[in-house]
Amino acid sequence: MTTADLLQALRAALGDDHVLTAPADMAGYAEDWRKRYRGVPLAVALPGTTEQVAGVVRLCRAARAAIVPQGGNTGLVGGAAPDGSGRQIVLSLKRMRRVRALDTADRVLVAEAGCVLAEVQRAAREAGLLFPLSLAAEGSATIGGVLSSNAGGTAVLRYGNARALCLGLEAVTPQGAIWHGLSTLRKDNTGYDLRDLLIGAEGTLGIITAASLMLYPQPAARRTAWVALADVAAAVHLLARARDALDAGLTGFELISRECLHLVARHFPALRAPLPLDAPWYVLLELSDSEDEAHAQARLEAVLGAALEAGGALDCALAASLAQATAMWQIREHIPLAQAAEGLNIKHDIAVPISHMASFVADTSARLQWMIPDVRLVVFGHLGDGNLHYNLQAPAAADADAFRAQHETACNELLHAAAMAAGGSFSAEHGVGLLKTAELARYKDAAALAMMHAIKRALDPDGLMNPGKILRT
Repeated sequence: MTTADLLQALRAALGDDHVLTAPADMAGYAEDWRKRYRGVPLAVALPGTTEQVAGVVRLCRAARAAIVPQGGNTGLVGGAAPDGSGRQIVLSLKRMRRVRALDTADRVLVAEAGCVLAEVQRAAREAGLLFPLSLAAEGSATIGGVLSSNAGGTAVLRYGNARALCLGLEAVTPQGAIWHGLSTLRKDNTGYDLRDLLIGAEGTLGIITAASLMLYPQPAARRTAWVALADVAAAVHLLARARDALDAGLTGFELISRECLHLVARHFPALRAPLPLDAPWYVLLELSDSEDEAHAQARLEAVLGAALEAGGALDCALAASLAQATAMWQIREHIPLAQAAEGLNIKHDIAVPISHMASFVADTSARLQWMIPDVRLVVFGHLGDGNLHYNLQAPAAADADAFRAQHETACNELLHAAAMAAGGSFSAEHGVGLLKTAELARYKDAAALAMMHAIKRALDPDGLMNPGKILRT
């Protein structure tokens, strides 16, 4: 099948309006969110049903055209970016955005892959339930995308990553067959877990078209606090204290460096930090309680009072209303936006065992500051699950573009090697995509890499499903 034949067949299958070929129409699909990768797709296909997705895959396979699945295109490692060959088809799931079912007895919601995360949260909330996956891009990230990247977010401490919230999938295989796996069962021990193969695979083994998602009860009360700390060791001690006292009620525990707040204050002055910016570190923590507001308040006050009395915390502020709690979380969520407004920076998404976190941050920060005097360490993330976004901003007087070009490789090598040496990971929640394929080849266990390549060859022998992502070949 020629290129012209493929485009004609796609238009016949989807309609002219749902096959984009003009460069201006494809621009938003050709570039990744961080603007690191800009490709040249042959076309953008926008199927509206699972059957149409399967049809597109079969047509592309007949034409030997590679497919790049894409959701909200909010990924941070280039996992949904086409290459520059002009021969790949971007397959966008944006039209598939229905909530197909919501069962309050089973506490399951079935959503199509193009359904935006915030819409799923809203549907659950309107039914009196909770879908707890929460992240900064939830207004544009889609269910297919967050599952394909196994997204984390701010509630992993209590509810787990996206993988832990998914009971079943509907997906299209690289051969164009439809797998009807939308189970709503908590127990189904009948062979290989195909769901787990596709979750986190970044579209390299098939295309997720729908998912059955676990829902939880809405908490009866939530309490949010902002705590000033002298160092990361104090944050780790506070985490242990909060876990002991609050158990599963502790749903968020975010570590934030002072430099993060300086950037937010500079670029979003309307977002006022609840405490003076005179401490090196801060923690944003949230308690979800199953009883009532008074019970939640008493529990959180007891934890923070003990931390203040012991000297582990320097100061704290408790949100007195939902508006104040929302304002605290907005500060946290605006850190990446403030970094982008400040200029290009060097980003890292690492995981380190919590027991090693304080020494890791102290040692690595000292090495980076020796290597790049006046570098700004914009460190924040999900301390409760050991995931830090250990980002580097250029010195205030330096050119941001030149800074990244000069230092990115060396900084990546230092941070990733240090994380791995501490028993951690070079990619905690963002995935591998195009950005970290070299790191995967360098650091992944040889037996694990061999199994991954074997799985890829078995399921996608023609190598047409999101080629170049995760595995280099």
